[in-house]
Amino acid sequence: MRILDRYIGSAVLVTSMFAIGVLSLVLVLGNVFKRLLDLLVNHDVPLDFILSFIAYVLPFSLSFTIPWGFLTAVLLVFGKLSAENELTAMRALGIGIPRIALPVIGLAVLFSLICLYINVEVAPRAHEKMRIAIYEMATSNPIALFGSDQVIEEFPGRKIYVGSKNGQDLNNIFVYEVDERNTPRRVIFAHRGRIEADSGGKTASSENMEIRMRLFDARFEQADEETPRLMSQLRHGITMQEGVLSISLKELHEKNQKRRGLSSMTLEELNARLDRGGNKAEVESATRTEVNKRFSFSLACFAFALIAVPFGITAQRRETSIGFAFSLAIAFVYFLFIIVADTFRDKPGMYPDLLVWTPNILFIGLGLFLFWRLSRR
Repeated sequence: MRILDRYIGSAVLVTSMFAIGVLSLVLVLGNVFKRLLDLLVNHDVPLDFILSFIAYVLPFSLSFTIPWGFLTAVLLVFGKLSAENELTAMRALGIGIPRIALPVIGLAVLFSLICLYINVEVAPRAHEKMRIAIYEMATSNPIALFGSDQVIEEFPGRKIYVGSKNGQDLNNIFVYEVDERNTPRRVIFAHRGRIEADSGGKTASSENMEIRMRLFDARFEQADEETPRLMSQLRHGITMQEGVLSISLKELHEKNQKRRGLSSMTLEELNARLDRGGNKAEVESATRTEVNKRFSFSLACFAFALIAVPFGITAQRRETSIGFAFSLAIAFVYFLFIIVADTFRDKPGMYPDLLVWTPNILFIGLGLFLFWRLSRR
């Protein structure tokens, strides 16, 4: 039996690692091009920032690709065993399906524990680091935030448009100073501008925490108090040949801190938030849903193992396309349940903290039923 366990276990493990690697590569590259394509084309993004971004995205991709890759591997391996009549030979020797699938269940438990660690600790910390990456880039290399024909909205209270960029030189700059409702209060136009840099190559000192944008041929315009939203009612102000606009990075950091979401909090922080009490019902529900989702999502490998073994045997196909199609359909249904339940996180009446367990209950129940049917044949 040990030989059989090693044979099946090694086949599933090797195929799982290959599938996880391929799927992770696709998802990571997809996220990189989705979020960084504009930066790569129009901005001077340093290489270390791109590599750091990939490292931060990887834990999120593993949360999905480990269950999905394991599901694909089990379907392919057991489909192959069934197609080549190896399972028939095993059962002829009196070995039941539950015993044959024992190494798969063992790997499912192992992968579930890995996913639990990623979902509870690694992914939230990576999300937090990715969230403050823009602030760190602004501190070390602020010119990378500005690109040709782009609107920069990262700085609190300001929206900055740059017509074109050549190195550190900016042309046709519009700076809109807005209030809490994004209503323009003052507009600054400059024909040219330049981001100042110190001798160390940084433009923001650790003491002042600000970016200095030197503007040339600048014109200041003030919004009308009675009709601030009408750009045609802007009152012309002063003009100057040269001026300096200071942008606080400290405010940017505080803005990012306020924007911190539940997905960037560790389990300890989420539990501390619940223990404090005094939260609104919507906040309480969203926090409980996030906690339950992380534990529920970690059981995906175990649920997939129970349903993939019977499906792989029943399919009796050797082609990888068939196995991948099955895995795609099963994973889509499972992840759809999680996503739908998560959309109700701020609606306590829908019990979203319980809904996130629905796919596990359905898949595990269906898998046990299919196992029972196979064992009776």
